[in-house]
Amino acid sequence: MSIKTNQLQQLNPLSVPNRLLLGPGPCNAHPTVLQAMSTTPLGHLDPAFLQIMDEIQSLLRYAWQTDHPHTIAVSGTGSAAMEATIANSVEPGDVMLIGVAGYFGNRLVDMAGRYGADVRTISQPWGQNFSLEELRTAMATHRPKILGLVHAETSTGCRQPIEGVGELCREYDCLLLLDTVTSLGGVPIHLDDWGVDLAYSCSQKGLGCAPGASPFTMSPRAMEKLLARPTKVPNWYLDMLLLGKYWGAERMYHHTAPINLYYGLREALRLVSAEGIDNSWTRHQLNVEYLWSSLESIGLKMHVEQQYRLPTLTTVCIPDGVDGKAVAKQLLLEHNIEIGGGLGELAGKVWRVGLMGYNSRKDTVDRLITALKQVI
Repeated sequence: MSIKTNQLQQLNPLSVPNRLLLGPGPCNAHPTVLQAMSTTPLGHLDPAFLQIMDEIQSLLRYAWQTDHPHTIAVSGTGSAAMEATIANSVEPGDVMLIGVAGYFGNRLVDMAGRYGADVRTISQPWGQNFSLEELRTAMATHRPKILGLVHAETSTGCRQPIEGVGELCREYDCLLLLDTVTSLGGVPIHLDDWGVDLAYSCSQKGLGCAPGASPFTMSPRAMEKLLARPTKVPNWYLDMLLLGKYWGAERMYHHTAPINLYYGLREALRLVSAEGIDNSWTRHQLNVEYLWSSLESIGLKMHVEQQYRLPTLTTVCIPDGVDGKAVAKQLLLEHNIEIGGGLGELAGKVWRVGLMGYNSRKDTVDRLITALKQVI
C-alpha cells in the first residue's frame, strides 16, 4: 500500500512573532512561567506531580480567598471550567436565573439550557450591571435554585458588585455561581466573605499563564446538591465526583492531566502569592488608571462608568470616522501589539484593551499609547 504524500510539508522549526498581547486574553506569560512549562513532564500519578497538584489547590484558594475543599484546575480552557459549574450544579428542570449584560452571560444561558435548566434571565445594556434591589426582585419572582452572575464581563469591561448577593441567595435557598474569568488575580475577590458557591476562571489572564488549566471551585453547599442528585452528572470529563477522586486523597486515575500546563499554573500562582494577592490587585488598579489617563490624553473615551471599570480589561470607544478593525490590524502587523475588538452589541464600537497579569506594567501602557498615536 503506497504512502500518501499530498499533505506532507517540509517545515522549519517553529518560530512565532514576538507580540505584546494587550487584548482580552491571553496575555504574555511571565518568563518564569514559560520556563516552568518547558520542564520535563512527570507521570500524572507521580508523587512529585501529585504534590504540585496539592500546591495548585492551596494557592488557588489563596488567590480566590476561599477555603472550599473542592478547588481544582480543570484540564481545559476557561469555557471548560464554566461548563463544569453548570454540569455539576444543574439538574433537569432546575430554575436557573442568569444576569445577562454581555456576551458571557449569554454563554451561561446557552450552557444551562443544554443541561436541561429552566433558564430565566434578567438583562442590562452591555456595559452596565445589576443592583442588589434588581436581583432581589428577580429572585422573588423566579425563585431559582441557582443564580449565575458574571463578576468581570470580558465583552464589556464592566465589574458586577457581589457584596450582599450571597446573603440574598441564602435567603432564597439558592446557590450563587460566579464567572471570575477576567477578575481572578487582578480584581479583588473574596469568595467566602461573599458567599459564592461555584466559581470558575482561566489561567491566561490575571494569573499570567498559558491557557488550558482552568480554576474551578465549589462550596460544601454546592457539593451537597451534587451528592443528592438522583442521576449522574451528564458530562463524564467534568464530573466533579470523579475528578475529586483524582485531586483528593484517593488519587484515582481519571484522565492524563496536561502536566506542563499545570507546571505553568503552579508557577504563576507562586508568583501571585509571592507578590501578595492584595498587592496584585493594587498593581492592576494603579496601572489601569495610568492607562485610562493616557488614553484620555490622546482624545479617547472609555465605554464603562469609571467606578465599575475592570482593572484588567478596558473597553475604549472607537472615535467616529475611525476604522477600528484597520487600527487593530495595523497595531498587530506594524507594532506587534494585539488589542481586541468588540463582541455582540459592541462589535465595531469599542476596542478591548487588556492589562493583566505580567503585562500590567506602565511600560506596556507607554508602548501602546506611542503606537496608537501613530496609527489613529
